[in-house]
Amino acid sequence: MPHREPTIRSRELGDGLRQAMEQAGLTGKQAAQMLSWSPSFVSLLLSGKRGASEVDIAAFLGVCRAKGPERDRLLALRREQDTPGWFQQHGSRMPQQLVTLIDHENKAVAISDFQPMVVPGLLQTGEYAGALIRETGNVPPGEVDDRVAARLARQSLFSRDRPAGFTFYLHEFALRLPVGGPAVMAEQLHHLLRMSRRPYLTLRVVPAARGGHAGIAGPFKLMEFAEFKPVAYLDSETACLFLEKPEEIAAYQRILGVLAKTALGEGQSTELIAALATGHSADREDHHDRA
Repeated sequence: MPHREPTIRSRELGDGLRQAMEQAGLTGKQAAQMLSWSPSFVSLLLSGKRGASEVDIAAFLGVCRAKGPERDRLLALRREQDTPGWFQQHGSRMPQQLVTLIDHENKAVAISDFQPMVVPGLLQTGEYAGALIRETGNVPPGEVDDRVAARLARQSLFSRDRPAGFTFYLHEFALRLPVGGPAVMAEQLHHLLRMSRRPYLTLRVVPAARGGHAGIAGPFKLMEFAEFKPVAYLDSETACLFLEKPEEIAAYQRILGVLAKTALGEGQSTELIAALATGHSADREDHHDRA
């Protein structure tokens, strides 16, 4: 079987097989010996660059003593790995797609994110995230804290020795939507200002006065990698979609190109954010005075 460009599924399958192998205390060479495979075959399988039959994957999981839901998940990935893109449905519980998203965010060397209505998850404060989740009313109260913790944990991306390059486009509506009230919004906007000073992060606002814009269809994230092709990520309340076809990636690259021409410059963007933060701070003080 020839080498190939890894797909989203084959990369996740390879990562899952590697974790199962390491949890069993095995090296790739040891696993290869137990299965009478070549070490290079195992190496390519774990990298997602070479496929294997479902029987082979089951055998690999057998020597790793993998059982239960994780074994079933990895076998399902094998059955689906030849299909480009990835549509996942999820209910109220913490979705499996979050695992896939975190894995890709961790591997990305560049991430571009457009949000038309809310602050991007990677830039949210804990108070804003909690208020947003509660106000949407679609998450059981007992799960809110776990959702907030998971969202904040993703922000460890910014603490890596060599962070990816981040470009965030926010529509002005996202800055004006009063999630959680004046105090929460004031702190959230000040957090955006602090983050905007980081050298690897670009933050730009699409002004409402521009009217229609290239991102009108909704939020998305484009992740670029050193070793494989870009992936676009779209999320909704009940499902998410990972896209990787060249024509799909090209479409989102074009959108980003137009947004780059439409959005305010970095300096103008931070001026607008600062002005809105000042307004929320004044609203908070006025509220306290009346109380």
